[in-house]
Amino acid sequence: MKKTHFLLLGLLFFAFFGEINAQNASKIRKNIKIFSKDQTYKNSVIGIFVADEMGKTIASLNPDMPLLTASTMKTVTTGIALNLFGPDFKFTTKIGYRGEIKDSTLFGDLIIYGGGDPTLGSSDTVAFPIGDIFGKWYYFIKDKGIKRIEGSIIGDDSYLKNEPIPDSWSWSNIGASYGSAPSGLSFNENIQTFKLKAPISFNENAVLEEVYPVIPNMKYVFKETFGKKMKGNSLTYYTSDLSRVGEFRGDLTSDGNTFIINGSNKFPALSCAYHFKEYLENKGIKSNNDVLSTSDSDIEVTDSEIKFIGETYSKELFKIVNVTNRISNNFYAETLLKMIGKRVTGVGSYDSSIVAVKRILNDMNVGTKGFTSVDGSGLSRQNYVSPRFFGNYFLKMKESTNFVMFLNSLPQPGGPGTLKNVLADTDILKKSAIHAKSGSLANVKCYAGYVDRKRGGVYVFAILTNNYQMTTSEIMKGIEAFMKTLIN
Repeated sequence: MKKTHFLLLGLLFFAFFGEINAQNASKIRKNIKIFSKDQTYKNSVIGIFVADEMGKTIASLNPDMPLLTASTMKTVTTGIALNLFGPDFKFTTKIGYRGEIKDSTLFGDLIIYGGGDPTLGSSDTVAFPIGDIFGKWYYFIKDKGIKRIEGSIIGDDSYLKNEPIPDSWSWSNIGASYGSAPSGLSFNENIQTFKLKAPISFNENAVLEEVYPVIPNMKYVFKETFGKKMKGNSLTYYTSDLSRVGEFRGDLTSDGNTFIINGSNKFPALSCAYHFKEYLENKGIKSNNDVLSTSDSDIEVTDSEIKFIGETYSKELFKIVNVTNRISNNFYAETLLKMIGKRVTGVGSYDSSIVAVKRILNDMNVGTKGFTSVDGSGLSRQNYVSPRFFGNYFLKMKESTNFVMFLNSLPQPGGPGTLKNVLADTDILKKSAIHAKSGSLANVKCYAGYVDRKRGGVYVFAILTNNYQMTTSEIMKGIEAFMKTLIN
């Protein structure tokens, strides 16, 4: 009798919640239909996929159509990196020398051997202060009794292939601070900060007052950058690794005020070596020659000839992943991608890294159907991923032992990060059910991640909008209505 009673209760329970789930699915599908029927979205390409934690499709619209991902691509890069390296992995940077030490003098070169650390010299809280790092390097040198260097200080960035301008990035992106690519020896997130003094009179050039970090023998050019009578500033920085030239284009208001702009540094190993040379000179250790980097000179440094004397470490990988996803740091994501390639294939190049990612996705039983990528951050317009792929990938990540760390790295509406202003009119407890990565390019707006369900479990979802012919605020009205349906 008791067994029959419990069986009946169980059947009623599943029937009750089955009905609720059916109602929820119906509401989500009804919301999605707006995108296909409303004339507002007529010329837009929109893909949506929603599934429950068991992998059952709840609702979809063009789920298998590969679309531009923007920064939602970072979820693939960071999730794979967490699983491959482990959350406690730390990047290393080594100090060594070649030649011989005699009478407190190094007759040879001091080597800063990079290990791909994206946080080296960064001002972010996820990084150790560069003064502390330089201090440790100094004591490694002091412990060897070196008081003078009769040679060069060399920034060795050979750990990762030197590709400071990925082939798929547009020219307008590569000079911007968010267009900084990884290096075997990075410095200050491979960004330069320029302090400019705007002209006082109309039609005069601005003056470059300060630059940090320094690139030795770098030339800066002002092209069509004049004071203008109207208010507001429009200034863009262009540079490449083809020569040590940076170019400012645009206008500054002729008000004589100070203006700050950030740009990409294509010679970070040189900057690192330069500023460490400066640090050593302040400590009384002189070196004779100009600083060098292995990628920007004819010199070759083989691992076998380096005598290593110490190494320093970054903070743990899970902290770096957290920053990568929360503030959508392109540079960190690109570095993680190349590190994936280095670990799996032995070569830290873009080509090898894409091969490695696809191999890992197959090993995860996610597969690569609906997945085409050429970078790790989503900045390229050659990344095409289907909403269903994201859903399948998120379900597999949920099975990972690193899932909680991965989930916690994804921003939530109203919280710190890129979703801070999403669903601003919604109760904080309700909207905190969403853990998602956003992605934006010109006429591209995407969100992908997880939604906690009220009665337990999760939805995985992806909404990718491309080529929309409206303002971003207008497309966000539809996206936020979709999100509200998910959380309600």
